[in-house]
Amino acid sequence: MTTQAEETTSTIPSKRATSALQMGPRKKVSTSDPLISHGCHFGGTVFALCNYPSLLTNGILRLEQMEDTPLEDFPAEERREHRVFEQLLDSYPGLLERLKTGSEEEIIHVGELIGKGAAGARGDDTKTLKSAVLDWISLKGAAIQPPLHRNSKIDRGFNHELTGSLLCPAGLDWNDAETKENLRSGEMLVCGDQWPIFLYAHHTFDTEDPWCGLLRSRLLVCAYKHVFTSPSSVDKEPKATRSGNARLHGMNSVTIASIAYIATQVRFALSSSLVFSRTDTTTDSETFYHSLLDLFEDPDESKEVDDLLTWWNRQVFPTSSAAKRPISANSALSKIRLKRMAAKQAASSNVVSS
Repeated sequence: MTTQAEETTSTIPSKRATSALQMGPRKKVSTSDPLISHGCHFGGTVFALCNYPSLLTNGILRLEQMEDTPLEDFPAEERREHRVFEQLLDSYPGLLERLKTGSEEEIIHVGELIGKGAAGARGDDTKTLKSAVLDWISLKGAAIQPPLHRNSKIDRGFNHELTGSLLCPAGLDWNDAETKENLRSGEMLVCGDQWPIFLYAHHTFDTEDPWCGLLRSRLLVCAYKHVFTSPSSVDKEPKATRSGNARLHGMNSVTIASIAYIATQVRFALSSSLVFSRTDTTTDSETFYHSLLDLFEDPDESKEVDDLLTWWNRQVFPTSSAAKRPISANSALSKIRLKRMAAKQAASSNVVSS
């Protein structure tokens, strides 16, 4: 017979059973704590769909295992999970010590606080983008026909001509009557790794160069500014000053996870699905989000990802060093650099000749 104490203890994982990089169960936590605020920002910029209690318990256990086994020997999913765990530790001073000295119940509680912040921010973003996205998909001064309701999503997705054209998987032709009908009827199922055309600049997909324009659409930039800088910054030229979530959390550059987060939110806003849930097979949001991160974290795609981040930083944080703007040709700085380079080359030539 199992005692009540044993039943309580058994709910806390003593070994890694499932991935923490999935949405956890919804759970209300009433305690106010700085970890809640931290979770708000961490979810959008590092990893959005995460079961934080599992992330922490798995991470602490893995630290012990890594005394004998290097991280490289763990499965790929666990390596990614541990990287997220380490980023969480690095972003919140004192967290590791708190986890190491705390009880198992304390670890679970910390995870719930962070998860509450992440889930709350995600819910707020979902709510505000549901309405705001309609302002960005219509032409300036033109009304959407037939009209789309700001507080209802039932007529969105493939049910509407405009949202359907944006959600149509890249490589398919929305204007093809058979394709359109199959998407609307559900006969053609769209998986999360079939990326919609709205991810591409000017909604144009190049089959010969699928990286061309990927994740550089105006719609994504509008949504990113709305969430991370401020709603009022969407239609304005980017300035040196930062506001909103970015300013509050000292954010001065774009992260790859934040791009994936915004793309996932916009995709959901355009869809007809009512609730952001991992069980929603229609939007398949988790697969979509993970598929973007898979691309971003692929070492073979590092050059393209670096170029993408530079482009994004120029759109959102143009004065940041991450924007990597070239030095003006006739500036004093460029002349100093050129003179220094010439001096180094002359010195090298002298060494060789001697």
